[in-house]
Amino acid sequence: MNIVNKLSLEEKLVVLSDAAKYDAACTSSGVDRKGKLGALGNAAACGICHSFSADGRCISLLKILYTNECIYDCRYCVNRRSNDTLRTSFTPEEVCRLTIEFYRRNYIEGLFLSSGIRKNPTHTMEEIYQALYLLREVHHFNGYIHVKAIPGADSEVIEKVGFLADRMSTNLELPTAAGLEELAPGKNRKVILAPMRQIQQGIDDEKSNIPRIGKAGASFVPAGQSTQMIVGATPESDYQILTVAQALYHQYDLKRVFYSAYVAVNDDSKLPAVGTKPPLLREHRLYQADWLLRYYGFKAQELLTEERPNFNVYLDPKCEWALRHLEYFPVEVNRASYEMLLRVPGIGVKSARRIVMARRSSRLDFSNLKRIGVVLKRAHYFITCGGKLMYQTKLDEDYITRRILELDRRKNWELEYDITFRQLSLFDDMHMGADSAGTDCREETDGRFDYLSV
Repeated sequence: MNIVNKLSLEEKLVVLSDAAKYDAACTSSGVDRKGKLGALGNAAACGICHSFSADGRCISLLKILYTNECIYDCRYCVNRRSNDTLRTSFTPEEVCRLTIEFYRRNYIEGLFLSSGIRKNPTHTMEEIYQALYLLREVHHFNGYIHVKAIPGADSEVIEKVGFLADRMSTNLELPTAAGLEELAPGKNRKVILAPMRQIQQGIDDEKSNIPRIGKAGASFVPAGQSTQMIVGATPESDYQILTVAQALYHQYDLKRVFYSAYVAVNDDSKLPAVGTKPPLLREHRLYQADWLLRYYGFKAQELLTEERPNFNVYLDPKCEWALRHLEYFPVEVNRASYEMLLRVPGIGVKSARRIVMARRSSRLDFSNLKRIGVVLKRAHYFITCGGKLMYQTKLDEDYITRRILELDRRKNWELEYDITFRQLSLFDDMHMGADSAGTDCREETDGRFDYLSV
């Protein structure tokens, strides 16, 4: 490895912020903490959007690797040991300086810190702890911090970091143990799941008021934990990926599973060829399906099966489910349960709640639904008001599918070719225009656009 540490801080930032761009875990903070006298900064649960990552995600954090040195040789990773690339590392003091200076300039709301593995997992995790300790205890930084837990690191170090970070994440890397064994020699599923279980146990102990070793009064990972899976580097189906995500939510109480479309950066016979287009539209559908699991009451086994293991990338998963189950439709909005309203394409969580509240005092018609926020151009095929359809239309799978595909054609093309967003450098001063996704995006929130939810 070409390790160069005699770089300026700005040169290190260029190398280590670019190396971090494949880590897909920057969203809103998920934690509220007000500013206080003698401390610098705060954190807001809704987050703010100062920057866009290379793959289109809106972020508000200084997103860097502590080091891009790595002892592992994972085939899919741009920072793998065998790659001939410039390597460098921050010091704990440099991480503090960058975070505080960027925060004071209002570029960021907090810090997202990941890392390659230098020397060994415990050594790297200890250096990350030193950086967070300086930020919190010496510089009294009170902003949001998301940090990666490094599998294989000593549990005591992970414990100490948990009392300084708001959120921690342990990357699952690949959906199955077989895929991990094939592409990531030196890593295994058991070692990866160990810190995930430790963080979950720590959060549960705090909820139960069980004493911990941390600083008195400090919260342990108050914003919870998340993970990331790479999509498209291995041959797993959408059904396998979604089933794994569902199990992680249930067994480890994760706040979020992130899906990262594989970007072909390494020339390797076991991977898609360099230059292969990342499966962005597939990633987008997985985020939408994930949203259905977490907020809409769906199960993975309802959305996909072993016989039908992959989503139609040109239809959103809720529409695809509804079109396969037309026997449940049309739904009468003045009588349907809240749970059934959530299954209607074009009706989101907020609009379903508003419908339930509004119909207590009056009978709803289509004009009422439009004011409530229902996306009628999608929903009108599946609902009635007072027993009447909005238009005289056929309840036919092929007919409705064609019409919805016409509505979504432009948006799908933009997603597939990744032209909806432009990456913002942390030094750019570019004014972003109005949301191009429109009402559908804001109401029918999904993983790629969920920061726009209202």
